[in-house]
Amino acid sequence: MLESFGYLAISWFDPWLLMLTAAGTLAGIYVGAIPGLSVTMAVSILISFTFKWSVNDALALIAGVYVGGVYGGSRTAILLNIPGAPSAIATALDGYPMAKRGEAGEAVGLTTVMSVFGGFVGIAALALFAPMLADFALMFTSRDYLLLAMIGILLVGTLSGESFAKGVFAGALGVLIGMVGLDPMTAEGRFTFDTITLMGGIPYVVAMIGFFGVAEAFVQLHQLDLPAVKQKIDRVIPRLADVRRYFRVAMRASGIGTVIGALPGTGGDIAALLAYDDAKRATKNPEVPFGEGAKEGLVAPEAANNAAVGGAFVPMLTLGIPGDAVTAVIIGALFIHGLKPGPLLLVETPHLFWFTVGNLALANIFLLIFGLTGIRIFTKIVECPKAILLPLIIILSAVGSYAIQNNPVDIYWMLLFGVFGYFLKVYGFQVGPVILGVILGPMMDSNYRRAMIGARNDPATFIWDFLSHPISCVLLIAFLALLISQTPLGRMAREAWRGRRAQGRGAG
Repeated sequence: MLESFGYLAISWFDPWLLMLTAAGTLAGIYVGAIPGLSVTMAVSILISFTFKWSVNDALALIAGVYVGGVYGGSRTAILLNIPGAPSAIATALDGYPMAKRGEAGEAVGLTTVMSVFGGFVGIAALALFAPMLADFALMFTSRDYLLLAMIGILLVGTLSGESFAKGVFAGALGVLIGMVGLDPMTAEGRFTFDTITLMGGIPYVVAMIGFFGVAEAFVQLHQLDLPAVKQKIDRVIPRLADVRRYFRVAMRASGIGTVIGALPGTGGDIAALLAYDDAKRATKNPEVPFGEGAKEGLVAPEAANNAAVGGAFVPMLTLGIPGDAVTAVIIGALFIHGLKPGPLLLVETPHLFWFTVGNLALANIFLLIFGLTGIRIFTKIVECPKAILLPLIIILSAVGSYAIQNNPVDIYWMLLFGVFGYFLKVYGFQVGPVILGVILGPMMDSNYRRAMIGARNDPATFIWDFLSHPISCVLLIAFLALLISQTPLGRMAREAWRGRRAQGRGAG
């Protein structure tokens, strides 16, 4: 026990490791805040500088960048309605309306505290339940991933705004965009029209930047004469009463984030969207409606996507399977340093496990410090005159789109999606379901086909597999319950139940 604690505290008492973790966290916040410059890209570039470093130095810097980068995406999501990363899409839904009301400082402060809270829950799960969580994650099959994606796609009902039909249309459009490119199983072109440019598909980050950032800039052109909203930054640190009030939401979201993060191939973006949907269903009477600046809508996705960081390390450290793209890159770094991630890692190099746990905790503390400072400077961005701010958004979006794969075609896609997103917004369509479809569409497609191959293309076996396996059966029941709750029948059942409950109270 004492030996484990000693490994855990290595980076806490070494000034050089402290400095590397702090520098990585600060850099991660700013890299994550720039749309298109992903955490995966930052970690990939960093690894090339750490080939000759000791493994502790390399992991300290990488852990800081990872934790800071996941959080950094929320800054531009709140201030400019441009999510810095896909995991911050749900944050923009309620964060940006708060900034428009002059509450950007409070939104960033609450986001920071809840991100750190979620981060610590994920780290605690990593430290206490890593082997158990890893075994549980390995029990998920392709049909379970299919059900998870189908549960996620039901978020269309949450993100649709006033019209469910328009939300379904936007979600289907996103699925269509996600299908463009070569078929991952047969390598046949889908919607490529025999052009080489479309064979690689359309990066969903480019679509995200276009639909959120550029479209919003075009919409703001109608309001050039309006003065900039003065931001209230007299209170950045959330009130204790607020922390208590949103504790349950943060705890549920952190649990969702940890489990989803531990599932190989998922990550913080899906965790944040599922947690947002869960918070919307669980919160009966928010102070402000969701989509108009509800604080629960900020707390849930931010707690979930940071909890997913700890979850993603679970299969990586215990099984050698990456939880997301960043941990896949980190596995490469471990191999470069002569280590072999997998079941024997904990046996042969137990210090590495506890060093990573301690380092992630340290990065979260630095995240709290850096996240609560410099907010005044960040909020000044929102107060810029629109004549300066809007061109800045377009330039930032173009740089971010180009940086993804150094391809100028991505800038054209970004502008096209921006113009299309502008018309969608003008005619009352929400762009959130579009991005949801782009992310979850390919996930549903590939896992459906894997599940069908597993059933030897026999529809009866395919359906029986859902009923005969416990995890699939539970997920299927959850999916059907959520689906029915969105139909008129579900709404009638809820109203009838509330009526009986009210009568029971009156009689009591």
